[in-house]
Amino acid sequence: MLVLPGHRRPLLLELDLSAVPAAPDADDPLARIRARGRPQLRPILRSLHEAAADRRVVGLIAKVGGAMPWAAMQELRIGVRAFAASGKPTLAWAESFGESAGEMAAYALATAFDDIWLQPGGGVGLLGVGVETTFVRGALDKLGIEPQFEQRYEFKNAADQVMRTELTQAHRTALDRLAESVFTEAVGMIAKGRGIEAARVRELADTGPRTAPEALQVGLVDALGYRDEVYAAIRSRVGSDVELLFADQWRPARRPHVPARRKGHVALVEVRGTIGPGRTRRTPMGRQVGSDSVGAALRAAASDDRVRAVVLHVDSPGGSAVASDTIWREVCRVRDAGKPVVVSMGNAAASGGYYISCPADVIVALPSTLTGSIGVFGGKMVVRELFERLGLTTGTVSHGDRSLMFSPRRGFSDDERERLAATMDAIYDDFVDKVARGRGRPVAEIESIARGRVWTGSDAVGIGLVDMLGGLHDAVRVARSRAGLAADAPVRQALHVAPLARLGHAKNTDDPRAVLGTRLPGFSDVSAAFGPSATAVLRMPSITLR
Repeated sequence: MLVLPGHRRPLLLELDLSAVPAAPDADDPLARIRARGRPQLRPILRSLHEAAADRRVVGLIAKVGGAMPWAAMQELRIGVRAFAASGKPTLAWAESFGESAGEMAAYALATAFDDIWLQPGGGVGLLGVGVETTFVRGALDKLGIEPQFEQRYEFKNAADQVMRTELTQAHRTALDRLAESVFTEAVGMIAKGRGIEAARVRELADTGPRTAPEALQVGLVDALGYRDEVYAAIRSRVGSDVELLFADQWRPARRPHVPARRKGHVALVEVRGTIGPGRTRRTPMGRQVGSDSVGAALRAAASDDRVRAVVLHVDSPGGSAVASDTIWREVCRVRDAGKPVVVSMGNAAASGGYYISCPADVIVALPSTLTGSIGVFGGKMVVRELFERLGLTTGTVSHGDRSLMFSPRRGFSDDERERLAATMDAIYDDFVDKVARGRGRPVAEIESIARGRVWTGSDAVGIGLVDMLGGLHDAVRVARSRAGLAADAPVRQALHVAPLARLGHAKNTDDPRAVLGTRLPGFSDVSAAFGPSATAVLRMPSITLR
């Protein structure tokens, strides 16, 4: 084949969505190293929303399958639909949708593509959405550990997992609605994507799983074939002379002219992980985002004249009440500086994650985002009986009647329990009041939907905790509009330090280098991994929708 000088072959974009794409934080070098070689979420989303306008790009092909979080799937699905809206062909293929639990999300993602191919020996495990909760109270009793906690209120089920041995009615009600909401959303996606009635999708889920030939027969897939046959099929549509390119490596063509000077940009601030005081760090239980680090980023955005709006991307189940309050204040200060704040919620933005979101001008959530959980719990684990069984004894010396109030070696006295309850009441009332002010609604209305209950993004829109459904791209669009920026105004990290400047020492607490980077776990982080903190916690229970 003769290739003329300067000729550039058409591009067929490729995606590997058989695993969740990596999304390392810009300030976390360890995460970037671990993510090296993996597909990158942000560049993928950018290409899905922008690459269809590139005349060289002629189509999109993706490998799908495997367990995927519902919210991550929905973010990607929004992007795929945006690309498909251009009319350029899209094709998804899978070895199987039934090799592991929770693959309904992967199949729902596949239905965003024009065509779905399935390997002949595979299957479709379209089974529905279920939730399982493990209670550890029975194990604690056998060990001689007594949990003593106060929770506000009956739906604040994070404490239930250590205090009880089974679901309460409130816990069951909340989980049932979460599963129902996500399942209904998935059924709607699949029905629309495959051109099947919703009732038929539910029937197929109730009678699955299915082999590949059965899935083809009922219209869940369009064709059966192996990888080579799939690629031959897409090439027959877009041309055999295409060049394959991973979607996260696509870049828009450079314009030959010098671009006009930008007059403003959107600052991105990320809160991903449990919320704690101090700097962002790694713990044995995962990433803990520090209030000092987030606060510094928000202050930088507030003081930078080039920043016209802030997108706060929250993917957090909550954490420390005090740390959440610290971040809440900095969000308010950005708004006070006259800059719109738009929250983009990820998999979860609940409890402390919702606390820091509620002052925003606009809150955007994905349909299956877990949010709300407006409540608090606090207390301690008492190990007195465990120590007795082990033959351990404790000698104490104290000054102050309550100096040992949170000691795990003894239980709360009646007056200490009363003081703990009063503290939980005060934190809960303050939380509800902040939400009411942020949402511009009466306290009584917020109280009725608070009480620690977790909601999906879809339900949160209906009750006013969230303004609209969408992904990060939608949040950026809203922020640009609110700030009067152009539709292509850049998005930049709020806090950026040049590589050479990182080598120097911070001069003061306003110096970004004072909170830069992610430190490794310390002793306190390790000890905290073995049980809930004695301090007040704004955190939702661990929920996995399968």
